[in-house]
Amino acid sequence: MGTTMISMNMIRLTGTIALAVALASAQTQGQTTATNALPPVIEEADEAAWSFSVSAYTYFVPDDRDYVQPTFTADRGWLHLEARYNYEALDTGSAWIGYNFGGGEKLAWELTPMVGGVFGDTSGVAPGYKGSLSWWKLEPYSEGEYVFDTGNSSDSFFYNWSELTLSPVDWFRFGLVTQRTRLYETDRDIQRGVLVGFSYKMVDLNTIVFNPDEDKPTIVIALGLTF
Repeated sequence: MGTTMISMNMIRLTGTIALAVALASAQTQGQTTATNALPPVIEEADEAAWSFSVSAYTYFVPDDRDYVQPTFTADRGWLHLEARYNYEALDTGSAWIGYNFGGGEKLAWELTPMVGGVFGDTSGVAPGYKGSLSWWKLEPYSEGEYVFDTGNSSDSFFYNWSELTLSPVDWFRFGLVTQRTRLYETDRDIQRGVLVGFSYKMVDLNTIVFNPDEDKPTIVIALGLTF
């Protein structure tokens, strides 16, 4: 009789322990599932977040009018919005919408085809693009647009800004720049220059000297903020 009672108690105790282990295991699995489900939620949040940038390029043009060229951008996932002033012509603005593409790891790339409207002293429509590559410490970058002038078709023009820079450290870069523009008189269809830039947190400061071999080169001071 005593042996039978002990056996029954052992059976009950064993069952209780097994049930507790099963419940703990189920709870652990539930926690693991919830933890593994978190990264997609974070990715969706990042995809839905907006990012903004504002920049001002101040041109010091010898024997011509100095001017400031501001640009504002807003990006959310694939969507790219942009506004420019004094880019296609002085006292002229433009508004853009584009689609962001990108990929790669060691060789990372970004491409944004865009279309914009131009209004002011120059008016028209413009397809354009922005694109960059990043490999090691090198980064080629280019942006361009072709303005179809609706006021005078003979004034239609292809604008371009291209860079090739090297960043030996995260906060410093230098390189070469080319520009094709009609904003001021120049003897060169494509202007060539050198660039030196510094970065600190969200702020970028660049100095560009176009046509440094001339007696009076064009100097550009560019200040940018990303947030």
